[in-house]
Amino acid sequence: MTFGSATSAAAPVPEPPASVELSADSAHRLARTLEPAEWSAAGIPLLRNPREVVSGLHARHLPALATAVVAVLDPDERLRASASFSGQTTPTDGWIFRNALLAQLRRIIPHDLRRRTPVRTAVLLYCRAGDARWTQEDGAWMWGLRDACTLHGLRCGAYITLTHDGWHVLGEGRGGRRPSAGSSPEALAGTDPPPPRTGGAASDVLRRAAAR
Repeated sequence: MTFGSATSAAAPVPEPPASVELSADSAHRLARTLEPAEWSAAGIPLLRNPREVVSGLHARHLPALATAVVAVLDPDERLRASASFSGQTTPTDGWIFRNALLAQLRRIIPHDLRRRTPVRTAVLLYCRAGDARWTQEDGAWMWGLRDACTLHGLRCGAYITLTHDGWHVLGEGRGGRRPSAGSSPEALAGTDPPPPRTGGAASDVLRRAAAR
């Protein structure tokens, strides 16, 4: 006589519901976001003359809505390189923004990974609709900028929004009415700036992500 039960073929593991997958994806995206308090606590260096930086980038790139402008400044806050690209993607994800920014930085300036301490600073200007209050999209750009700077050997600098109300340095409370989204560019002072770059690999990264 044989005791025990007969073994049956293993039942297939059911696929997780789509809602569970979406929830996990949303949780990951939220983890790749920085809030203003976290940004301020990270010790982001203050711009000595934020209006001059904003005016210079606005005049060089004339960003439309949903356009990001990444710029690299030397220790004296002189512009060394800059690039603009379409920054709109759905869903908002700091990892996608990080990849787009990193691709653009690699195009416009060599990395500083061999330095023990970063010397140059990257700042990000993002032209968007709405007012100056922090949004989840801003938090994703902050996360992306910080991570891209680390991977390119740069200091993470200011994150600036440009709206129809004007410009605003998030996490600092500094801002102004001009320039604003859609305003005319102001005259540039000083010597000829380095030529701006547009589009390129960063835009391709965002387009591929939005298509998924």
